[in-house]
Amino acid sequence: MKKHLFLLIIIICFSNCKSSKRPKVVTKKQKVEQVDAPSELPNTSNKKEKKDPILKSSQIIDYSKQFLGTRYKWGGTTKRGMDCSGLVFESFRAHQVYLPRISRDMAKKGVRINLKDVLKGDLLFFKTGKNRRNSINHVGLVVDIRDNAIIFIHATSSKGVIISSLNEAYWQSAFVEARHVL
Repeated sequence: MKKHLFLLIIIICFSNCKSSKRPKVVTKKQKVEQVDAPSELPNTSNKKEKKDPILKSSQIIDYSKQFLGTRYKWGGTTKRGMDCSGLVFESFRAHQVYLPRISRDMAKKGVRINLKDVLKGDLLFFKTGKNRRNSINHVGLVVDIRDNAIIFIHATSSKGVIISSLNEAYWQSAFVEARHVL
């Protein structure tokens, strides 16, 4: 009898437990949508948004430069170690721009542009000599354009996070395309 009573109490206790993962009910749906969709905000913010890509690209570039000198680590995304796509991924993510984690997938985002149209904050994609798949396997972020040279930050396996010029023979021969993602 005691066993049955004990089992009954346990069953009642467990049947009254509810999951803490219940969906949250939002009663003011309009406000939530406005926060998530900036295009629905009043016109005053749209004026600010037109300037935003230039400001955002500067912020992304400044953020990426804090990793200069960081050693190379395949799959790395921190100051302890960083790879090329990790550098770009983290720099954009820190400013609420979400790109894929892998360089060949990043190359599918945004708009392909000519080199003459490259701006600060654009991405450069490469196929390097260590490429077994003959696909894009390296990415860099344009940080400056001066004296007809495109300057970009990226992570190399030999030197870590550095700034290079697209005028360098190696990078010029490995270059595949440029993309505007902002």
